[in-house]
Amino acid sequence: MQAGFRTGWQFILAMGVFAVAALVATAIVSGAAQAQDRHSGYYYPEPTSSETYKARAFTLPDTSRKSRIAFVTGITSEQNKAPYAPTAAIFAKGSEAEKLIIVALDDGRIDTVFRARAIFAQMTAVARLLPVFSELGVEDYFTFFDLAKMLGFEQITISNGRDFAHQVLID
Repeated sequence: MQAGFRTGWQFILAMGVFAVAALVATAIVSGAAQAQDRHSGYYYPEPTSSETYKARAFTLPDTSRKSRIAFVTGITSEQNKAPYAPTAAIFAKGSEAEKLIIVALDDGRIDTVFRARAIFAQMTAVARLLPVFSELGVEDYFTFFDLAKMLGFEQITISNGRDFAHQVLID
C-alpha cells in the first residue's frame, strides 16, 4: 500500500509537470549561499537580490535528482513544442540537481525583481491546479515555491542573463 502511495505521488507530479510547463512558457513569453554559488558568473550574473522562502510543504519521500531533471526536461519539452522560440532556458544544476535556474534568452525580460516575482505568481496560479495540491487540500495556500520544495529544489535563480539575477532559497 505504501509503495502504491509513493508511485501515485510520482504519477501526480509527472502529470503536473505539463501544467507547470505550459505556465512557464506562457509566463515568460507574455548572502553566504550566494558566495558559494559556483553557477554565478557562468549561467547568470552575481545575484542582485535574494530572499528566503519558508516552505509550508514537505519534500516528497521519493524525490530524487532524476525526478528534478525529469521536471525541467518536461518543461523544456513543452517549450520546444510551441510555435515560437523559447524565451527562457530552464534547467537544474547542482550535484543533486537541487538548483532550479531560469534565464531569459531575450533582452527586456526578467530584468527586475518585480517581473521575477510576477512570473513566480503566474507559476503559482498554475501549480495550484495540480492534482497533488487539491488532494492535499492546499490549492489556495501552497505556492510554486512549495511545489519546488516538494520536488526537492533548494534554490531557484531567475535572471535576465545580463545584469540581473534574483535568488530564492527554499527553507
